[in-house]
Amino acid sequence: MSNTLFIADLHLCNEKPEITAGFLNFLYYEAKHADALYILGDLFEVWIGDDDPNPLHAQISHALRQLTIPCNFIHGNRDLLLGKYFANSAGVNLIPEEKVLELYGQRILIMHGDTLCTRDIFYLYYRKIMKQRWIQNLFLSLPMCTRQSIALKIRTISTKTNAHKDLEILDVNPQRVIDLMSNYDTRVLIHGHTHQPAVHEFTINGSSFQRLVLGDWGKNGSVITVSTNEIQLISFPL
Repeated sequence: MSNTLFIADLHLCNEKPEITAGFLNFLYYEAKHADALYILGDLFEVWIGDDDPNPLHAQISHALRQLTIPCNFIHGNRDLLLGKYFANSAGVNLIPEEKVLELYGQRILIMHGDTLCTRDIFYLYYRKIMKQRWIQNLFLSLPMCTRQSIALKIRTISTKTNAHKDLEILDVNPQRVIDLMSNYDTRVLIHGHTHQPAVHEFTINGSSFQRLVLGDWGKNGSVITVSTNEIQLISFPL
């Protein structure tokens, strides 16, 4: 049966080799049988430039290159700086942060999901700064050791800050979801970022809508499959 797969928030890093192993198994045993694979951001825990010599990056690039199906990537907040060099070496297509797909007769909006969290004012301000090209170029011009130090500090600050935020602030704004789906004229939205896997169904003016949220990868992997007959959110052990 034809299907398309969606994943997000693997946060691959050297400190968690079990997740890397699970991802490689997923690519070899599951993804290669699909029509296409979409990675909706935060594939890596941190990305400080395509020139980072981390062997993990080369390992993942090689594994993605082996896929014989189209592989598409939307930037997340953790791998915002992942660039064309890595994408070309991995055989991955970089696509816009909001993308509408026509799949098996369905119109589906996909995204990472961080821009849905409009109540997190501090994060949106940080994101606006980091999206500026001159800031990115300045960061990428720094020595590798300096970039590593800055990235570690940002991660530490982010972890401490989020620990004191209400879950409502960290979650999506329902009105933002409705507005975005209306703008794109779609009744299905797939995203990650919040690490709260679920299928949300709601009705507006008699029309049914679905918002499917991918989970992060830890003890289990998380994938959404879209086929002619159904859309499923699946959790599986790594």
